[in-house]
Amino acid sequence: MRETPRPQGTAGDAGPVLPRHRVGRAFAHIPGTFGSGPPHRSDGRSPHTPRGARQTGPTGRPGTSPPVPGRPALLVPALCALLALLALTTWQVVADGPLRRADERVARAVVGHGPVRLTEFLADLGNTQVALPVLGCAIGWALVRGQRRAPLSAALAMAAVPLLVVPLKHVIARPGPLTDATGYYPSGHAATAAVAYGAAALLTWRYPRRTWMMPVAAVSVTAGTGIGLVLRGYHWPLDVLGSWFLCGLLLLSLRLGTGPAAAPGVRGPVSARSRRRSSSRTPRC
Repeated sequence: MRETPRPQGTAGDAGPVLPRHRVGRAFAHIPGTFGSGPPHRSDGRSPHTPRGARQTGPTGRPGTSPPVPGRPALLVPALCALLALLALTTWQVVADGPLRRADERVARAVVGHGPVRLTEFLADLGNTQVALPVLGCAIGWALVRGQRRAPLSAALAMAAVPLLVVPLKHVIARPGPLTDATGYYPSGHAATAAVAYGAAALLTWRYPRRTWMMPVAAVSVTAGTGIGLVLRGYHWPLDVLGSWFLCGLLLLSLRLGTGPAAAPGVRGPVSARSRRRSSSRTPRC
């Protein structure tokens, strides 16, 4: 077979062109050349991936990516504040201080006010027959969602309520608003409502789309229970406040112990979506 002859250059054609080096990956990392830098990032832009944005630790070594969230810094001061308020309230009740006298004047002025059915219903929200099933449903839901440590801590916090409230009732022996019987400080119904509904909110607050709904509902139900107890004459206002301070300590301790463990229930779908969004925004070099 005969090969097709190559076209010959004419006199007017340009001369031979020397091959030119293309600045690629091999030349991009030679110090001093244009565009030299880290691999796949020759333009000097800051990386968009979490791994590239790691912060160095105190010794200069790279930190975790992303940074591991710590316990909220405000929880420890809140624990100290609640402990101080509980101590102040208990001292005023035991020593018959000015807060106790003002408390009794306010209670005598408001007892019997409000709709009877509504106030009785609010007071009944502190019964164990009502509060414990709500907490049980929240614990079951958290177990289904994959939590382990948080439901156990919530159950222990609920079990600690009678262990803390009953001895205080016997030691302080405060009489009730409408009776001479003693053992009304702190309020057991208010404590049961605060721990049951508060722990249920801590176990489930991550799952609704509007995460503020569960804490607001828990605070509203707990406050309504305390108001019903005072208006029906079952407890003095300081009885309810003392229970709230005591149970606030339990709930904050629960939050300190289970804050990082509440994430596994939502880590799967949320992290998957965030990974897809971050990967879609990461430019290809």
